Amino acid sequence: MNGPVVIGIDNGGNANNATILTAAGEFLVDRMVEIPSLVKLGPDAAVQALSDALDNILKITNVPREAVVAVGLDTPGPATADGVISQKGSTNFSEPAWHGFDIRGALEARLGLPVVYNNDGNAAALYAHHVYFGDKAAETSSISAIVGTGLGGGVVANGQVVKGAAGMAGELGHVTIPLHGLIEDDQPLPLCNCGFTGDSESIASLTGIAKNLLPYWLTRYPDHPLHREESILSAAKKLRGLAESGDEMALRVFAQQAAAIGRLFTVAANFTDPHAYFVGGGVVETQPHFREWFIKTVREHTLLRAEQASVATFALVPDLDMAGARGAAIAALELHSPPE
Repeated sequence: MNGPVVIGIDNGGNANNATILTAAGEFLVDRMVEIPSLVKLGPDAAVQALSDALDNILKITNVPREAVVAVGLDTPGPATADGVISQKGSTNFSEPAWHGFDIRGALEARLGLPVVYNNDGNAAALYAHHVYFGDKAAETSSISAIVGTGLGGGVVANGQVVKGAAGMAGELGHVTIPLHGLIEDDQPLPLCNCGFTGDSESIASLTGIAKNLLPYWLTRYPDHPLHREESILSAAKKLRGLAESGDEMALRVFAQQAAAIGRLFTVAANFTDPHAYFVGGGVVETQPHFREWFIKTVREHTLLRAEQASVATFALVPDLDMAGARGAAIAALELHSPPE
């Protein structure tokens, strides 16, 4: 390989995944390349682990370090646009030493290279946008909702992630959505761990299933086998497999999730009017028949004007496991493209 490259590093609670992107837009690895992230050992060990992830991907690809012009980094949020972890910490950065820590600046100082920061949802959203639109990425916009333990994602406008003044834009999980007609008349209002009532994450996430949806639906199905599970979380984790098999209760839970995402996209349609709506996460990493049903249900609950519907596309976030690192790399290349 000749010529300059950028590195993308996706930081997670257990592992760092790294990738490498050439100036021509070619990824040099087509798989996960992970090493332990060590975030629970504190900032110094974790920053060194990020540096080690860079060295590891260079070794695997036989690319010299001097070819690297920039590094893209993504981590879970909340964090500022410049990569300063929230003063309150987060799930992955709960130790006090992480609170208010400038992870982007620390890695830049450690590497002696420019580091471009995004949160993990924004990085995945940027990757989905560029994969789908290709050469038209800079002329188009999109919104991505990624369903996992929480609800992440991001907003891309004219090929760029919308970060906001404090870096907190695109926190889609905490957008409050209308609940009338979404939940049953006797269903308790869904509560989010962030303290909000009725935001999209309180329904469209694994946490939302375990905390809000499944406890209610199990009362409606008193003979359901999930009553025998050791915990509500273990029951929640089995729900997707049951839905793929056509289980009635499971499908009702996921219908509420799909409707919640549709209502979230309806809000987005009136704020950003994007060209594309992407859905990712475990809820669509499923058998084709269930995935197609889920996306169809999302679309049915996304209320678009005729003019919007004629140009809007609904699609999946591709290669989700690799999307964070790849999106981080794309962001770095956009800001540090070598001169032609």
